[in-house]
Amino acid sequence: MTAIVWKPRELPTHGQTTLPRRYFTDPALLAEEEEKLFRRQWLCVDREEKVARPGDYFLLEVAGESIIILRDQQGTVRAFYNVCRHRGSRICEEHQGQFSETIQCPYHAWTYGLDGRLIGAPATHDLEGFRKADWPLKAVPLALWEGFIFINLAENPASFEETHAPLLGRFTRFAMPSLRLGKTIEYDIRANWKLIVQNYSECYHCPLVHPTLTKRTPPSLGENDLTDGPYLGGYMVLAEDARSMTLTGRVCGVPVSATLPEEDHDRVYYYSIMPNMLLSLHPDYVMFHVLWPVAVDRTRVFCSWLFHPATLADPAFDIEDGTRFWDMTNREDWHVCELSQQGVTSRSYTPGPYSRRESVSAAFDRDYIRAMEHPAQVIFPNLAG
Repeated sequence: MTAIVWKPRELPTHGQTTLPRRYFTDPALLAEEEEKLFRRQWLCVDREEKVARPGDYFLLEVAGESIIILRDQQGTVRAFYNVCRHRGSRICEEHQGQFSETIQCPYHAWTYGLDGRLIGAPATHDLEGFRKADWPLKAVPLALWEGFIFINLAENPASFEETHAPLLGRFTRFAMPSLRLGKTIEYDIRANWKLIVQNYSECYHCPLVHPTLTKRTPPSLGENDLTDGPYLGGYMVLAEDARSMTLTGRVCGVPVSATLPEEDHDRVYYYSIMPNMLLSLHPDYVMFHVLWPVAVDRTRVFCSWLFHPATLADPAFDIEDGTRFWDMTNREDWHVCELSQQGVTSRSYTPGPYSRRESVSAAFDRDYIRAMEHPAQVIFPNLAG
């Protein structure tokens, strides 16, 4: 098979087509994605502030696993499989809450510290060779970045710093660790998760689908700066009469950072972070989406907005001006994604050519095909074998 050389910063859409039908309709493909993507790559989970205090925890269901995310007594954020080391019982049932100083299995009362150590195991004192130190909760690799929690279900994954090197320090000027959650909306979308990422990655559809968004950021103004690999995107320029992506066009809060460069007050940045995070950076707030495939034709999406603490403390600011704008825009997107899902299920569907205005969507497909270890002919059907 002829190798393809992927060169960064190019727009190599010539000859590239959209993905074949089975990538959006075959449950076996979703199972393969769970194994090769959602069990091997770093997944965005939520914000650190969700476990703000020692003992705070929440559960995450991903790729058939239940994971406990918590903050221990020393303030360290940790992740463990929600599985007792004795008989394998689920330990936690409540989706979110607070531990005191221990975690106890409801079946046989095996008890663990918040650092995962087994500290209590009734009727095991006379077991030959039994040592509590040998039976801690199984930890899940965890990384913190810009106030976000990431986990990786692989046994020995490459470090987050290694895999996410292109992102380290890139967004420091937005001071995201100091921002606070203003609102979250959950959406249940009847579409394959890849259709959602592909839609987010292009504004070819904006003039027809998003008339209000198009007024705020004309699709012709902007540039992509990450154009190859698992992290993709760039910026769009605000229209002269718009100061933010809000219903009124006015800012809905103070700048996210007092040192935000002047040029960033006139831009909105959009990045997809493979496989399940969409990050949108505005001058007065940051929005992020976290995607969780539920079925081959269904995706649960959590959309959240982060603001400077001074914005949330000042009733003069209306954060709903921004959140309502994006709730409207999200629903416009979800509608066309669901139309796409309905269409690709048809036997008449065949992959179509990508336009140059969809270069980032095409780049997403290339990285996806690489990660899935599928042949390049899937998206370059004319490539010689």
